[in-house]
Amino acid sequence: MKMRVSAVQYHLHTIQNFQQFADQVTHYVKTAVEFNTEFILFPEFVTTQLLSISDTGQGQPFQNLTLYTDAYSELFSRLAVENGVYIIGGTHVTQKGDKVYNVAHLFSPDGHIGEQAKLHLTPTEVIDWGITPGESLRIFETPKGKIAMITCYDIEFPEVVRMARGMGADVIFSPSCTDDRHGFNRVRYTSHARTIENQVYVVTTGTVGSLPTVDFMRGNFGQAAVITPNDVPFPQDGILVKGEINNDMIITADLDLSLLYEVREHGSVTTWRDRRFDLYPDLGKVETETLHPAEWLSANSKVQV
Repeated sequence: MKMRVSAVQYHLHTIQNFQQFADQVTHYVKTAVEFNTEFILFPEFVTTQLLSISDTGQGQPFQNLTLYTDAYSELFSRLAVENGVYIIGGTHVTQKGDKVYNVAHLFSPDGHIGEQAKLHLTPTEVIDWGITPGESLRIFETPKGKIAMITCYDIEFPEVVRMARGMGADVIFSPSCTDDRHGFNRVRYTSHARTIENQVYVVTTGTVGSLPTVDFMRGNFGQAAVITPNDVPFPQDGILVKGEINNDMIITADLDLSLLYEVREHGSVTTWRDRRFDLYPDLGKVETETLHPAEWLSANSKVQV
C-alpha cells in the first residue's frame, strides 16, 4: 500500500479579508493536486493569519479566531470534497463550551471532518492564549490505512506516538508552528526519534513568513519534511524529502507502507517488536479511539477534547 502526501510551508503575511486567506489556501491545494497527491498537510496555527485582518492596522485579539471556525471548516471541507483529497487543515483554535482548544482537523473527500485536540500545550498557549489541553488521542481510519494527527509539542512526548502506533497508525501527520531554530529543532529531532522508536512515517510542516501585527506570530521558522525510520529500505538520514527552510513552497512524496511492515519484522533493528514489557508498561495497549469516516461527524458533536 502506498500513499502520496504533500506538506505546505505556509507563508504567513498580512491580509485584508477572509477571501485572501481562502485564495491562498486554494492555491496550495490546487498545486498539490496537480501532483496527484492524496493527503495534504497544512501547519499548526495556520488561521492566525486571519488575525491580521484589520481596518486600524492593529491585529485582532487571539480570541477572535473562534469567530472564523465555520468559515474555516466550510473552506477546507469544500476543497477536500471538490478535489477528492484528504486535507489536514493544520490547526484552528476552536471553542467548545467556555473553553478553547488547539484542534487539528482532518477533512475527507466524502465531507466528513475529524478532530484531534492538542494534548500538550506550550507556556504561550496556556498563559497568553488561555488554551485548554485535549484529553484523548484518536486514530483515523482511511482507505490508505490508519493515521494520527499529533501536533507540534505533542511529538516531543514519546508516549503519544507509542499509543498511536499501538492502535495501528502507520503515518503520523504533525503540523507545527515554531518561531526560531531552537523550537524547530526540538520538533524535528523528536520526529526522527519517533520514527525510529515506532517504525512509522512522520509528515511534518511549519509556518514561514511573519505577521507583524499579531502577537507571538511575528517570527516563524519552518520546513516541511517526510521522515522515515533509519534502516536500509529508507534514506540514510531518515529524510525522504524536505523543503527549503523558510520558503513558501510545497513538498510531495510517496510513502510505501509495505516497507514499514518489512523493517518491523526483518529490519537491521526491530525496535517496535523488541520492546521490553518486563521492564516497562506496554503503552501500545493504552486505549484510544479509532474512528472510521462514518463516525467522524457524529463523534465531533460529542468530541472529547
